[in-house]
Amino acid sequence: MNRDGDGSVRGAWEANAAWWDEYFEDGNDFHRALIAPPTERLLGIEPGQTILDVACGNGAFARRMAELGANVVGFDFSETFIACAKERTCAHADRIEYRVLNATDRGAMLELGDGRFDAAVCTMAIMDMEAIEPLVETLPKLLRPGGRFVFSIMHPCFNNPSTRMCAEHEDRDGDLRTVRTVKVERYMAPFSAKGIGIAGQPVPQTYFHRPLHGLLAPFFRNGFVVDGLEETAFTDPSAARTPLSWDHYPEIPPVLVVRLRVP
Repeated sequence: MNRDGDGSVRGAWEANAAWWDEYFEDGNDFHRALIAPPTERLLGIEPGQTILDVACGNGAFARRMAELGANVVGFDFSETFIACAKERTCAHADRIEYRVLNATDRGAMLELGDGRFDAAVCTMAIMDMEAIEPLVETLPKLLRPGGRFVFSIMHPCFNNPSTRMCAEHEDRDGDLRTVRTVKVERYMAPFSAKGIGIAGQPVPQTYFHRPLHGLLAPFFRNGFVVDGLEETAFTDPSAARTPLSWDHYPEIPPVLVVRLRVP
């Protein structure tokens, strides 16, 4: 999944890529329930459109977009992820082009084609990029007039690297209840921290937290406007895998999905 040029960041994803591909395949519960549906709604994919998949990982969403009739160019800075993506792409392979490319390399991204894309998408990867300005500055040149960019991230207000998930028991008028909350220690200042995306992965990855104003400011400076936004949460606690999994928090969204356009 395309991150930045730092060797340690790239190295972590090269170490994790094959494991993630085997675990994730075409999407886990988090992706299928909280990420893919709002991303598809906001992206509004139409047959024949050309879409850029930034940080495509093993190509799971690229394959979904091709299934919906889009022509897709997917790139990632992990050679292992791109190899996995190519291996998994059987159906609609004529509609998907994969490249090894770094989202911080303005020149390489501009070579993808001026005004080539109807839309671009970045699925759960912006929080893994140390620098997002090169991507944000390049997108207006890659998109056609009115083109849209949709990205999903861990919700920076509720699901950042400082978040603690809590469960407390209380006796409320004789009714014993478990009350679950999240505690957020840090939000306003950007910071980075190592963490685990999926339990069991070989090595930790680096998360780069940005408050909403810091996250969106580069887009606003480059002419983007927000015209769509969804916050998603699980709704069925009975499906919970652990006592403190996100399934127990229907009122607290762990995912934010945003659509931006250049008018």
